[in-house]
This record gives sequence, C-alpha cells and structure tokens, in this order.
Amino acid sequence: MSLAAPSNGRTLVSGRWVVGHRGGRHVLIERGEVVFEGGEIVFVGHGFPGEVTRRIERPDALIAPGFIDLDAVCDLDTAVLSLDNTPSWRKGRIWPTSYVARGPYEMYGPEELAFQKRYGLAQLLRNGITTALPIASLFYREWGETSAEFAAAAQAAEELGLRVYLGPAYRSGHTQVDEAGTVSLFMDEARGLAGLDEAIRFCRDMEGRAGGRVRTMLAPDRIESCTPELLRRTAAAARDLDVPLRLHCHQSRFEVETVMRLHGLSPTAWLASLAVLGPHVLLPHFTDFPSVGGVSTREADLATLLAADATVVHCPVVMARNGAALAGLSDLVARGLRIGLGTDTWPPDMILNMQVGLMLGRVVAGSVSQPSSAQLFDAATSAGADALGRPDLGRLMPGARADLIAIDFGHDRIGQVIDPIQTLMQSSAGRDVTDAFVEGRHVLVAGELPGFDAAAGHLRAQQQFDGLIAKYPERTWGHPPVSEIFQPTYPVVPAP
Repeated sequence: MSLAAPSNGRTLVSGRWVVGHRGGRHVLIERGEVVFEGGEIVFVGHGFPGEVTRRIERPDALIAPGFIDLDAVCDLDTAVLSLDNTPSWRKGRIWPTSYVARGPYEMYGPEELAFQKRYGLAQLLRNGITTALPIASLFYREWGETSAEFAAAAQAAEELGLRVYLGPAYRSGHTQVDEAGTVSLFMDEARGLAGLDEAIRFCRDMEGRAGGRVRTMLAPDRIESCTPELLRRTAAAARDLDVPLRLHCHQSRFEVETVMRLHGLSPTAWLASLAVLGPHVLLPHFTDFPSVGGVSTREADLATLLAADATVVHCPVVMARNGAALAGLSDLVARGLRIGLGTDTWPPDMILNMQVGLMLGRVVAGSVSQPSSAQLFDAATSAGADALGRPDLGRLMPGARADLIAIDFGHDRIGQVIDPIQTLMQSSAGRDVTDAFVEGRHVLVAGELPGFDAAAGHLRAQQQFDGLIAKYPERTWGHPPVSEIFQPTYPVVPAP
C-alpha cells in the first residue's frame, strides 16, 4: 500500500516551543505555530492569520525539524555480539580464510532482507529521523548488497512515509583472518566494479520515486576494501548522476594503517589524489589518523576536507563504544568544516547521539561548555541538510519542506525545563518523539506508525537474530558452540 497524500488545505501544528529558522540560524519560538500546505511550510511563528483545515496541538512538546541521519543503521545490528567479546575476529566479525576458501554465501534470504530494511526504517521514524541514508553490515552477505533488496527498501520507505537516499553497498574486497589471527584483505576488483555498475543502474531507475521522497546515493563499503579504479569510477559516476557519495574514512587503526601501507597516504589524502572529494561527499567518522615522521596527518587532512567542502559524519555512540571520539568538534565547526550526524548502530536514537557527542566532546576537549548543545542540534538538522544540498530540509521556515517532529516534554521523567534544547541534551530520548510529519504527511501519530506492527516486528527480528547466531560457527575457527562465541556478562542459570 502507498501512504495517503497530505490532507487538503492547511495544517497548523502548535507546541510549547518551536525551533524556527531565521537569519540563517535556528531560533526558539515560545508557544509557536507551524503551518504547512501541500508538503511545504508556509508560516512559522505566532498567530497565523489565515484559515486552516486541521489543527494539531501538542501543548507540552518541542516542535523541531525532523532529524537527518547520514549513516542510518538499517538492519539487525550484530555489534552487540562484540561489545564485551573480543577479539571480534573470533566472533565471526571478520571472515576466516577457511570460510573465504569455501566461498562466502548469503546468510539471509530475500524476504529476511526486505523485512530488515522495513523494520529498520520504521525504527528511524519512531526516533524522529525523517531523512535517512541507510547502512547495513556486510559481514553476513555473500559480497555486497543488491538492487532488489533496495527496491524493497524504497517500497518500504514509500509506505512508511520516510524520506530516504538509497544505494546498494559494493566493494572490491573484504577483510579476512587466518588461524594465527593475522588480518589481511581478500580482493576481487571485478566483483567490485560489477557492484558499482549495479548501483549506477539502481540510481538511474529509482531517483525521485515517491514524489521525490526516494532519492539515491553511491555507497562503496570501507575505504580500505576499495581499489583505486573503483573509487575513481565511483566519484565520476556520483558527479554524473549528481548524487551523494558516502564512504567511511579515518574510522579505525586497521583502515588508516592499511591505506598508508598500500598507498603511502592518509585516507583523506588518498581520496584527494583520486579526485574523489567534493561538496556531496559524506565521510564517517574522521577519528583515527596516521603519523608521518612523528606528526599526525590530522591538520593536513582537515585542510584537504575544507578545500573540498566535504562533510564529516559524526557517529558518537558507535565510536564511543569502540573507545574513539571526534576531537575538537567546536573548533572544526568554527573553522568551517561541515559536520552532520549518523546513528550507525542500535538504537537509532539521534537524541542519544547528540547527548553522547556533547559529553564525549567535552571530555576530549577538557571543556565545560564546548561543544555546545546548539552545535550538536545543528549537526542533526541543518548541517545534515546542507551536506545533501537540501536547504529546504533540516529547518522550519516558509518554503522548506514540511518535515517536522514533536518531542514530548510533558512527563515527569524529563525533569525541569528552561531551555528546551539544553533539556533535550540532558534528559530526553528518542522514545519521547510522539509525532512526525514528512512532506506534510502525518507518518508517526502519538508514537504509532500506521500500518506497522511494532510487537510483531520485534518478535520477528529476534527470531532472525537467533537464526543468525545458529549459523555463527560456520564463520569462526573450529566451529565452536554458541556459548564460546558469545560470553554472557555474568554466569547464566538456565531456566528449569
């Protein structure tokens, strides 16, 4: 089924606060109103003078632009398997050479993949994310993603009402590990180029579907698993198609050391040498840098990104779990670097990511005030929109698209409120999002997604996850039992 069109006439949404946009920045409007018609905002402020067809009052809510997730987790996140269980290569998080020799295979069927996309997209909306660029793990895939599964994702996004940028991930190679624990790359460039061709066809076939709510992107997987030819062709295709290009960069020590060993350059410098960087290039995570002659490449890499007008996608929660952080967010923003946000892990809670970004940023900076709440909120809204070349998203002002959310502050768990953005950073959570509108459609209503059975989805997701765990021995050395793959936090007393 397709989502119903926006209601005829004008809709007015009011709240205790509205995050409007004036003079190029967000403003807080007390007891404010947002009016939209036909998917476009026509008024933000007080006392709308015209007639409206529908009024939606949220007297205890913050009405805000919908969040923009530039690295949106959209599968069953298996990172929980390695949270306290290391090394990850012993837990099937890297392909053993024995498995590669047997030939990798798909561990999910088409229906399972379609369900995962729909389930993941629904969770994004329930957390106030109205624009998403999905990402999923390739650990359990034969190689890359397919057009068919992303056609299913496009259909799910259209039915749910989410605004998306979609593109199947592809790669030239994958990490593998031998019995001694040595990690290396297994490469098959022809397979990567075929994946790029399929992704290009997908972009041409799917761009602009659902009245423009379904857009496309190119998403090569992991910089160290791409050959120079794949990256050159990808960059040329992205320019020709005029779509975003997203590629993880400076994500891990393995990545930067591998790129330095193979190419003699930092990941950023290598991308620049291949003419990959540009205004529509999105780079999660920018946290790990090599040293050359005892000097970090960070400053040189920053200068390169600034010159290219590329975007860093900050994913605070997933990086913090792995002991990493983006250093100097306030300084980077002040110097002109565009920084957006991504969830990249479960839960897909953008509010949690803003909070962790704020706290971890201050710890790293040794500051009690920097980064600021405003800088994190901007990253989740207007900066993310700018990264996509969409000044009509991420801000509530006349002429922008009617993508907005309501966040409930009318419950006792929220604490006391003076400034709603600061309270958002201190006490709120994604679960407080009660309403979402995308292109004027009321897609999340009082916390519920019409047509989405959350309880049934949760049960099915757990069943799929359990099925994956049952297959895990095939991806680990010696085919150990599940009890050896995943160690519980405390001893488990089995049920009688």
